[in-house]
Amino acid sequence: MKTYVGLDVSLDETSICIVAEDGKVLAERKLPSTPEAIAAFISAKAPEVVRVGLETGSLSVWLHGELRARGLPMICIDARHAKAALSMRINKTDRNDAAGLAQIVRTGWYREAHVKSGPSHLARALLASRALLVGMRGDIDNQIRGLLKTFGVIVGRPEGGFRQRATKLSTQDLAESPELGHLVETLLAAREEVAKRITVLDREVMRTARASEVCKRFMTAPGVGGVVALSVWSAIDDPLRFAKSSSVGAYFGLTPRRYASGEIDRTGRVSKCGDKDVRKHLYEAASVLLTRIRRPSALQAWGLAIAKRSGFKKAKVAVARKLAVILHRMWRDATEFRWENAAARAA
Repeated sequence: MKTYVGLDVSLDETSICIVAEDGKVLAERKLPSTPEAIAAFISAKAPEVVRVGLETGSLSVWLHGELRARGLPMICIDARHAKAALSMRINKTDRNDAAGLAQIVRTGWYREAHVKSGPSHLARALLASRALLVGMRGDIDNQIRGLLKTFGVIVGRPEGGFRQRATKLSTQDLAESPELGHLVETLLAAREEVAKRITVLDREVMRTARASEVCKRFMTAPGVGGVVALSVWSAIDDPLRFAKSSSVGAYFGLTPRRYASGEIDRTGRVSKCGDKDVRKHLYEAASVLLTRIRRPSALQAWGLAIAKRSGFKKAKVAVARKLAVILHRMWRDATEFRWENAAARAA
């Protein structure tokens, strides 16, 4: 008998529901969130299981891989689709959620989320750690600026580096306030340590990017460095996921929303779906391409034409989307960036 399983996963325990092909509940249980316990229960109660579904979440990557390695037909369901279906139930409990997920995988009304590979997750962890430290450095800079501004000392544009400028100002203008000078020195020491760690991670990012043939091809595109290349590579993970390169722009949330119903048809701002860090990296790459790259290209000319009509902000978003599409096509075709017809390839 064909059976379907839904897993509602939490940190400590997982609710399991097994349903038959006609939707009848065959078995329910709450077990520890370990692959061994879950696989043993499913194998005993549902030997002819067709699909086992769980939502995207903090443990979904680990459980998906471990249970698939044990021979279970795992699928990972987009949490937004699951929420839409589960919200029809009056009472929200772990048991009801597991039953709802089992019915979703039985009917096929779901969008399967791609579970990225191990190397992809390692690259994303590296980029996330770097972004955290960069944010911490910015927070320390802002804290020092705020402290000095309270006493009438304006840091202004840091010449020779922020640390040198802040140290000079705190020494000269806060001679009568050694307590505040000590606080500034403490923050600067913490900033220096964070900056060293950022440098270490920057080197690790470049080493990882240069070890990948795909990332090396990405870096032939203008504005694309190690961070952008590694970010896009780890987010896409498998280029065959997208039948058309143009879908990558929508995947990263760089295409406009549209609402069309009856006589109403309007286009809004970009959807901002997907990974916001990748979207930010592509936007920064587009900014560099439009403002700093001196070698002309069709893509740059296309973006500058948009900037002339609609402003640089919209142009950067448009170029970021086009750049994502081009990078995916470069991956699929195993080619480097072509300066002369980049815009035509992204159309």
